[in-house]
Amino acid sequence: MANVESFDLDHTRVHAPYVRLAGLKRTPSGDAVSKYDLRLLQPNQAAIEPAAIHTLEHLLAGYLRDHLQGVLDVSPMGCRTGMYMAVIAEPDEQGVLKAFESALRDVAAHDQPIPGVSELECGNYRDHDLGAARGHARSALEAGLKVQETVLLER
Repeated sequence: MANVESFDLDHTRVHAPYVRLAGLKRTPSGDAVSKYDLRLLQPNQAAIEPAAIHTLEHLLAGYLRDHLQGVLDVSPMGCRTGMYMAVIAEPDEQGVLKAFESALRDVAAHDQPIPGVSELECGNYRDHDLGAARGHARSALEAGLKVQETVLLER
């Protein structure tokens, strides 16, 4: 089986909330695709409720694109402590941090219908919680986001 970068991260030595460059790949034509770990909650101490992380996914998919060029995808982590973001190019972590902060402020203030929430647009459109998503955004902002270096497992 191929090695998965996140399984090499020492989850006991990171401190959420944070932004972390999780990986960089090159396409066959040489273009860079960067993967970022946008962590909201401390690993193995808490998890975002399924309905809330689903709403965060919908909102951050749009709001991150408003604040950062080249966003390809925003996806929830299976552990439900944050999101992964894939972006074209190699934006610096401080720029990603600022974009994430801005997007979280947008989520915290969001008072409109959640985008993409209909049977036609979403595979589980009934499973959303805007209030909880807004609360997680506010909590991360209040705790203070930072850039986290990658701390690898000692093997």
